[in-house]
Amino acid sequence: MFLSAEDFSTVVRSTPLISIDLIVENQAGEFLLGQRTQRPAQNFWFVPGGRVQKGETLERAFARLTEAELGTAFTLQDGEFYGVWQHFYDDNFSGPEFSTHYIVLGFRLRVDADALQLPDAQHSDYQWLTPEELLVRDDVHDNSRAYFLDEKRAEAPGL
Repeated sequence: MFLSAEDFSTVVRSTPLISIDLIVENQAGEFLLGQRTQRPAQNFWFVPGGRVQKGETLERAFARLTEAELGTAFTLQDGEFYGVWQHFYDDNFSGPEFSTHYIVLGFRLRVDADALQLPDAQHSDYQWLTPEELLVRDDVHDNSRAYFLDEKRAEAPGL
C-alpha cells in the first residue's frame, strides 16, 4: 500500500516505522554499505534496508527489499535474525520539520558479492568494509556502526 506524501508525513510524525536492515557479508568477511542519497541519514554510509509496508508479510518484505537494495531477491530463510534495534533521526524523508523513529529488524545475510547487481535508487555508491574499518569512520552512520557494537543492541525480551 502506497501513501501520499501528506499521509506518509502524518504517519512518520505520529508513530514509529517498522523496517528491515540487511547486514550483508561477503566471502571475505566484509560488510556492504551504501552512501545514502535520501533523508534520513542522507550522505552517510549505511547498511541496505527499508520499510515494511502495511499488509506486507515479513517474508514478502524481505524478498522485496533484498531485490530493491541488492538487485537479487532472497528469502527470509536466507537471512539470520540479528535482533531488534531502534533508530532515531532528527529529520525525516521530506526535511527537518519533524523526526523519524524506526523499530528495525536486523538480518545478517551472507552473499556472493559478485552475484549482486547493486541498484542506485537509494545509494550513490557502495563499498565493502570490515567491522574494524567501518567502526572508525565518521561517515558511517552511528545506526549502522551499532550492528557491530554489542552494547548498542536493543533486543526485545524473548527474541
